[in-house]
Amino acid sequence: MKDRYDVIVAGSGAGALATAVTAAKAGLSVLVVEKEPLFGGTTARSGGVLWIPRNPKSKALGIEDSPDAVRTYLRHETGAHYDEKRIEAFLDAGPKAVEFFERETALQFVAVPEFSDYHPDAPGGRPGGRAILAAPYDAGELGADAKRLRPPLKEITFVGMMFNASQEVQHFFNVTRSLTSAKYVARRLLTHAKEMLVHGRAQRLTNGNALAARLFRSARDAGVEVVTSAPVCELVIESGAVRGVVVEVDGQRRTVRASRGVVLGTGGFPQDPALRKQLFPHAPTGAEHWSPAPPGNTGDGWRMAEAAGAATQGNLPNNAAWIPVSRVPRSDGSFGVFPHLIDRYKPGVIAVGRNGRRFVNEANSYHDFGQAMQRIGREQGETAAWLVADHRALRRYGLGFVKPFPLPLWPHLRNGYLLRGSTPAELARKAGLDAAGLEQTIAEFNGPAARGLDPAFGKGTTAYNRYLGDAKHPISHCVAPLDQGPWYAIKLLPGDLGTFAGIRTDEFARALAADGKPVPGLYAVGNDALSVMGGNYPGGGITLGPALAFGWIAGRHLAEVSTQDSAAPLRAVQREGDAVVA
Repeated sequence: MKDRYDVIVAGSGAGALATAVTAAKAGLSVLVVEKEPLFGGTTARSGGVLWIPRNPKSKALGIEDSPDAVRTYLRHETGAHYDEKRIEAFLDAGPKAVEFFERETALQFVAVPEFSDYHPDAPGGRPGGRAILAAPYDAGELGADAKRLRPPLKEITFVGMMFNASQEVQHFFNVTRSLTSAKYVARRLLTHAKEMLVHGRAQRLTNGNALAARLFRSARDAGVEVVTSAPVCELVIESGAVRGVVVEVDGQRRTVRASRGVVLGTGGFPQDPALRKQLFPHAPTGAEHWSPAPPGNTGDGWRMAEAAGAATQGNLPNNAAWIPVSRVPRSDGSFGVFPHLIDRYKPGVIAVGRNGRRFVNEANSYHDFGQAMQRIGREQGETAAWLVADHRALRRYGLGFVKPFPLPLWPHLRNGYLLRGSTPAELARKAGLDAAGLEQTIAEFNGPAARGLDPAFGKGTTAYNRYLGDAKHPISHCVAPLDQGPWYAIKLLPGDLGTFAGIRTDEFARALAADGKPVPGLYAVGNDALSVMGGNYPGGGITLGPALAFGWIAGRHLAEVSTQDSAAPLRAVQREGDAVVA
């Protein structure tokens, strides 16, 4: 690590690395400092989907999308928080960023034309074509640095093996029903076993792991220096502008200067109890929330930006991207966090509150489901819900961390993660639910469900609902009766896929002061920046898409700003508070 760079980036997720790569490609010297020993941040644990309307991958498939339709959709989704300048910047930069990274770097994408907007029937919504996915990647391309890549969330892998979206998962669902699927699974398991034996981790990277790996390789190829286990402790102010950082490396604090600026991309604050208490209504003590985000995402960027005079905003309709999670007991007594991304959509699965009654279309997006959980939480005294399935659905699709047949159920029954009852009433008593309510709910649901209908909540009625359902189910992608006992339940709790509240920024990703003027030399990207989506979740990839686009914007803007005099006296602003140390 040198003492001076043109640009310093704090964090190593998609927004941070996209900024670093773009700036380096423009000829700037760039340092990336990552607080944790692993790079990739929340991106490496994500699905790797990017929501970028009118992207070139979809256009190549002949999918046409109107800019006015996208604006209409975003106005509907963001409501009073529609930020015209930032949204126009995102819509303009997104496709250009995709073209740039595919042309200039190791980052490659694949189209997912069937991936629907989350509200496809809303004004301007579409049943597909606005999302792309990072192409799979070979970890061997990283060499020794592969050991520094944050692995995917353990709870959503199978013996450490990653899956490329729902298409590959379907083969594992059909392993006992299809010779093609059985052969596919056998090949994957054999290859994975060899990889684990030789390398100690999966080599075929998919989803967010592939996105993080490809961005890191691009950064390395562009000459970016990436230092891990190096938390930023303070921002350095020079002549009223942010011009460096104090970073801790090997237990020693070092001042490193940045002639062009500092970029905050530290991943937001999902693991910070104090900010959760302040900004999450369902977490009155800050502890009533379980995030699958990396443990180091504790609001460092938020606090450093405030100390440097930047404004933060936490008055969005939703200050994070909500998702229901379950706590998975581990053999060492700790708990993992399982995000419920695909099980809720399947036929034979419903969700109920403590009164045993349904409260939501289970196949709506995780964010919509999370909002519904919070509404019933205010009524029942705890933000929680229970996923309920009959035996047929459980063994066909699994439920949460419980895998489908032929994998056994007894470990999950024994540790209490999975509850079972010979009748719905017995299941309700074990789960602490109202037995009469659950019995009545299942009875009322089963009649229409036998015809593939859900008149109460409309499960399966939108393109998005059906995308993650079961296309091979004979009656409905998403609806079937729960009529084959025994019955099972898993408790759901509130979690997130990243924070929306954040540092106020402009269309160039510059951090803004309370008066709306840029804080010289300070930028924010990714989940550190206030979400351009206004506290809503229009579609899969609305965190990663803007992260890539605004990272590209920030990198280009940094390349255009003039170098300031670097000889002026320094002033260090502490991360933990407002105190200024001369």
